[in-house]
Amino acid sequence: MTTTRMKILTKSKASNNAGAARANARSARRRAREFALQGVYAWLLRGDEGLQDAGAIDAHIRDNDEFPEADAAWFKTLLHGVLREAPALREGFTPFIDRPLEELSPIEHGILLIGSYELVHHVEVPYKVAINEAVELAKSFGGTDGFKFVNGVLDKLAAQVRATEVQAAAQRA
Repeated sequence: MTTTRMKILTKSKASNNAGAARANARSARRRAREFALQGVYAWLLRGDEGLQDAGAIDAHIRDNDEFPEADAAWFKTLLHGVLREAPALREGFTPFIDRPLEELSPIEHGILLIGSYELVHHVEVPYKVAINEAVELAKSFGGTDGFKFVNGVLDKLAAQVRATEVQAAAQRA
């Protein structure tokens, strides 16, 4: 095999490895969101009066055989951040829901909490990514049209809490 052909193959393999690494990083974040949703869901079902269950929920989720595939730091950030900030997050998205908070399914409620947390507290995550990830969670775990509801609520919240970013995106489009 010629030296030039070997260099091209090596570059191609390196590119594929870099692409695979990026794909794994994305899937690790997605898995972290999925596990965080499981934790928030459990917390909502137990009654979210306090944070006393946070450690037990965290430990239980981490015992899952598939947890090593997740971004553990992002999982911890999301789970504990949502549980700590839930009242303020609800205040943020409640004006945009079309029914009383008590009538939300625990899945939609949990997804809105996670999506809101990312929008409000993690500006390093582009708002479109935060919304899309919440929509994907709703498609995977929610009711038939729950993803449309989640998208609409978080889109309105993003326009409020990330107005500059949303306006800049609209101008580029």
